[in-house]
Amino acid sequence: MPAETKPDCAKLQVALDFLELSRALAAAREAVKGGADILEAGTPLIKSEGLDSVRQLRAEFPQIEIVADLKTMDAGRAEMEAAAKAGANAAMVLGVASESTLAECAEAGLNYGIRVGVDLLGVNDVERVAKFAEEIGVDHLSVHCPIDDQMRGGNPFERLRALSEITGLPLSVAGGINSETAPKAVEAGASVVIVGGAVIKAVDAEKATRDIKRAIATGKPVETELFRRVTDEQIGEILSKISTANLSDALHRGGVLEGIRPIRPGLRMFGRAVTARTYPGDWAKPVQAIEVAGPGEIVVIDAGGVPPAVWGELATESSIQRGLAGVVIDGAIRDSGEIRELGFPAFARHVCPNAGEPKGFGELNVPVTLAGKRVSPGDLILGDDDGVVVVEAARASEYVNRAMDVLEKENRLREEIRRGSTLSEVAELLRWEKRG
Repeated sequence: MPAETKPDCAKLQVALDFLELSRALAAAREAVKGGADILEAGTPLIKSEGLDSVRQLRAEFPQIEIVADLKTMDAGRAEMEAAAKAGANAAMVLGVASESTLAECAEAGLNYGIRVGVDLLGVNDVERVAKFAEEIGVDHLSVHCPIDDQMRGGNPFERLRALSEITGLPLSVAGGINSETAPKAVEAGASVVIVGGAVIKAVDAEKATRDIKRAIATGKPVETELFRRVTDEQIGEILSKISTANLSDALHRGGVLEGIRPIRPGLRMFGRAVTARTYPGDWAKPVQAIEVAGPGEIVVIDAGGVPPAVWGELATESSIQRGLAGVVIDGAIRDSGEIRELGFPAFARHVCPNAGEPKGFGELNVPVTLAGKRVSPGDLILGDDDGVVVVEAARASEYVNRAMDVLEKENRLREEIRRGSTLSEVAELLRWEKRG
C-alpha cells in the first residue's frame, strides 16, 4: 500500500528521467505503489519521446498529478498549451528565459488550466526572478542543483533556505536528494521534494519511494548505501563499491592504463599515487618510493614498459610493513608466486625472473607516463581484475561520483534484465542505431 502522508506533509515528486518511455512507465508503476504523489515526465524523457510521454502517463495514472518538465526557454504559450492538452497538471519554464516568455507561460497557464512553475536553474539574480514570478502569478518556484554540480559535491539546500526567506510562493527542490537528505529539503522550506535517481535507479523503486516518503513524513533520514555524492574526504566510501569499468565509463572510456594487469585474479586496490621514474631494471627509485609513500598510497612506477624486473617479494614485504595499498608497474615484476601468497595488490605489464641493478637513476614524485597516460603525484588510482584506471587529483571526487552514477544505473538495468528481458530490449538498441 502507498505510504501514508500527513495533510501538511511535503509531497514527493518522482522525476522519470529516462530516454525510453517503456522504462519510465515501469518505474512509475513502482513509484506509485510506493506512494509517490506526483509523477514528472523528465526533460530527457520529453526530449526523447515528446509529449506522448505525458499522454501515456495520464492514461495510465488518471488520478496522479503529472508535471511536464519542459524547461521552456521560448514560445511559452505554445509549449504550455501543448503540455496542458497532453494531460499535464503543471509544466516548467526556466527562470533564465526572458520576462516576456515567463509572462506568456503564466498567462497561458491561466488560459489552459495548467500550473506553471519556474525552474531557477542557472539564475543568478534569484530575488529579482522570484519577485517577478510572484507578480505574474506563477504557481511555484523550483530550486534545482544540476547533476553536473552534484558530481562536484553541490546540493540545493542553502539556496532553498535563502529563497524561502524572500518569497511566499510554494517551493520545490531537486538535486541528488535521497532518503537520507529528504528531511533536509523539507526543513529548508520545500513543499515538494523532487527525487529522480534515488527512485528510478533503485532495484526496487517501490521500496525506495516508500523509504523517501517515510523520511519526509517523519523528518528522520532513512539510511541508504547508494545515491550519495561525496567530497574528497569521503571518497573511499564510493571507491570501495565501484569498479574500474564504472570509472572508465565515467571518464568517457578514458583513464585506462592499457596492458597493465593484476598478477592474480581477485586483487583490488585504490589510493593516491606516489610516483617513481626509473630506467628498465633499475630498482633503486622504486624501492625508495616505498619509504616516501604513506599508508593507503600506491607506488606507481614508470620503468619504460620493459623488463628486467624492478619489483619483487622483498619490496612487497616492505610495502606491507608500510601499509601501502598496492603497486603499479609499467615494466616488470618478479617473485610473482610469493607476492600472490602475500595477497598484495600488484599490477604490472610483464612478469619475468630477472632483475636489474640498483643504479639510482630516475626521480621520485614527479609526473610520469604509463601506457601513454600521464600520472602525477596524488592522482587517484583504482585497480581490479580488469586493470588499472587513473584520475587526475583535481577531479577525483567528481569522477568517482560519476562512476557511482554509472553503477546505480547498471543496478537498475540488471534488475530489468533479470525480470525476463535482455540488454538489447531494455535499452532499445535498434532504436538508437546511427542512421545515414
